[in-house]
Amino acid sequence: MPIPLFNSIASWFLKKRFHQMELFLKYPQEVQTEVLTHLMTAAKDTEIGKRYAFGEIGAYETFSDRVPIVRYEDIEPMIERARMGENNIFWPTPIKWFAKSSGTTNAKSKFIPVSNESLEDCHFKAGKDMLSLYFNNNEESKLFSGKSLRLGGSKELYQDNNTFFGDLSAIIIDNMPFWAEMSSTPSNKVSLMSEWESKLAAIVEETIKEDVTSLAGVPSWMLVLLNEVLEKTGKNHLFEIWENLEVYFHGGVSFNPYREQYERLLPRKNFRYYEIYNASEGFFAIQDRNNSDELLLMLDYGIFYEFIPMELYGTPQEKVIPIWKVETNKNYAMLITTNAGLWRYLIGDTVRFTSTDPYRIKVTGRTKHHINVFGEELIIENAEEALQRACKETGAEIVDYTAGPIFMKGKKKGAHEWLIEFRKLPDDMEKFTIAMDEALKSLNSDYEAKRYNNITLNFPTLHIARKNLFYDWLKKYDKLGGQHKIPRLSSNRHYLEELLGMNG
Repeated sequence: MPIPLFNSIASWFLKKRFHQMELFLKYPQEVQTEVLTHLMTAAKDTEIGKRYAFGEIGAYETFSDRVPIVRYEDIEPMIERARMGENNIFWPTPIKWFAKSSGTTNAKSKFIPVSNESLEDCHFKAGKDMLSLYFNNNEESKLFSGKSLRLGGSKELYQDNNTFFGDLSAIIIDNMPFWAEMSSTPSNKVSLMSEWESKLAAIVEETIKEDVTSLAGVPSWMLVLLNEVLEKTGKNHLFEIWENLEVYFHGGVSFNPYREQYERLLPRKNFRYYEIYNASEGFFAIQDRNNSDELLLMLDYGIFYEFIPMELYGTPQEKVIPIWKVETNKNYAMLITTNAGLWRYLIGDTVRFTSTDPYRIKVTGRTKHHINVFGEELIIENAEEALQRACKETGAEIVDYTAGPIFMKGKKKGAHEWLIEFRKLPDDMEKFTIAMDEALKSLNSDYEAKRYNNITLNFPTLHIARKNLFYDWLKKYDKLGGQHKIPRLSSNRHYLEELLGMNG
């Protein structure tokens, strides 16, 4: 099919889907209730469905009372049975694929079930919706006149007992519909290469010959690839290689620390950045407006959402609420029930609603990735914004970072200790640290209270990481590429101590 015709047909189809989204925009509670009913009806004869009598549940409140909240560790034995080929445990159709996720909460790998339904009705549907929203906002787009440069994880699919496990990106690429494969680069063969450094060189070789119109991948790893492309070609910026490049779809980590570096590589004011929020467990939200930092929560992907207010999380007063009871500007831990058989699963992410009509969110961090040793409740959203402000004030650029507590000893007060790898050093390191500290005070009243006159927290300690320190740590643990990243905030010193030990 000629590319212009394909472009026209695809654009028409994707714009048409936009009108279908209006249903959950107008009737979110009804759509979410219908999703839950459908999931329970589908799974009523599974082992889980019989255990909690899904066939008898008629209301959300009964579901909430009857079905317990679970973490991965709680359901791991059932997942292992499914990986051995047993069916009808937590979902009625056979689970053939498992997305291997190292998870940054611990070193142990997780194997997240991926059903046919979750592939079709969640991940692939979301990919189309991402394009639908983009086309709806940018009718002049010529996205399909070229190809999308996709940067996925670096694991192959391994067969095990007639089931398969690997990075979610590998599972998606292996099952990709023809239209998506036809409009993507690099080839599936290169995309599924397991060794990251060889794969990086192969991607550069393949993609510099293509007419790339969009980028898709995690900002930290995409930045590594794009710098390799510039080094290989000797060009000053990416438009000298890919003249028709118009948008970057990104997710996995916060974009804020990388924004200025991307703007230098992509020096056009009309270049678009679109954020997505997806994980091994599902595809959740998509930026639905140009130049926005909010994500539209997608309510018709076979995922039912619940939330725990973070001020009550882990306390005897902890409570769970459905989406129609959330409030704006509050931090919530997210629970999901999915069409791959996860039931009231605590995914480990925290979000804040910026709007409830429609439901738009910002991802604020992880339930375990914050610092709260002294009652300061420092979350990743605070850290990212503070570092961005400090960089702006001092001309610095950051590659990666981690931070943890300095515990109180005797009369000695506590503090936060930061280890930061800079692409470009600040013009004044003390000025950078002061700017970061002041920004954290302005963003977080609990942090400000603990820092007031050094009442509990002393001025932060900052170390400069050697070049490639974080890359070397990820390589040591076979975590190069994909959505792997250093845990950026922790209430213990485990990661900080190990990285400081490698920083000599």
